[in-house]
Amino acid sequence: MSIIDRLNNAKDAIARAASDCGRDPATVTLVCVTKTFPAEDVLPLLDAGQRVFGENRVQEAMGKWPALREKFPGIELHLIGPLQSNKTKEAVETFDVIQSVDREKIAQALAEEMTKQGKRPRLFIQVNTGAEPQKAGVLPQDADAFFAACRDKYGLEISGLMCVPPVDEQASPHFALLADIARRNGVPELSMGMSSDFELAIQLGATYVRVGSAIMGAREYPQA
Repeated sequence: MSIIDRLNNAKDAIARAASDCGRDPATVTLVCVTKTFPAEDVLPLLDAGQRVFGENRVQEAMGKWPALREKFPGIELHLIGPLQSNKTKEAVETFDVIQSVDREKIAQALAEEMTKQGKRPRLFIQVNTGAEPQKAGVLPQDADAFFAACRDKYGLEISGLMCVPPVDEQASPHFALLADIARRNGVPELSMGMSSDFELAIQLGATYVRVGSAIMGAREYPQA
């Protein structure tokens, strides 16, 4: 099966999942996750009209996307991996959406950098719904206070929430928790659901689903 077949299968599955729960498929955006894949692997997707992509690392995105943006207009690039404060300048330069705002140090750095650059990427707060110590994200019980700090202290407009549920737990309670926090704080966008569970995420309100391996194929990570 070609990468375009896999892309079309993912789009069809998204449309079915949305329709099955009475939603307009146009309310769900596919973020194709291309981390670790070189630019030449992304070209067929761009030729096929896909324009929304996700990357985990600022440095990798900086090396891959500027040339692609020159050739293909309308690309929307999402940072879906953890953001280090010393990479804030590059992140604001490179990304249209930053999904991994998770602590005040990052909120402050983003506010300062966005003012300097006059550029306003859309921001999502990442919530660590499983309270996993190894994972980025604000804890659920701290999310409301962090929202308030982002808005009132740093003047940031928060567009949505993102989560990555624990791999060994049912995803639905985590998606429901994220949707509840978003409702409470009046934000419209939910980035949740990956290759194995995006249909479930759509049922529970996802507006962005992050699909990587189901489209790109298995990743080969460099040996340590």
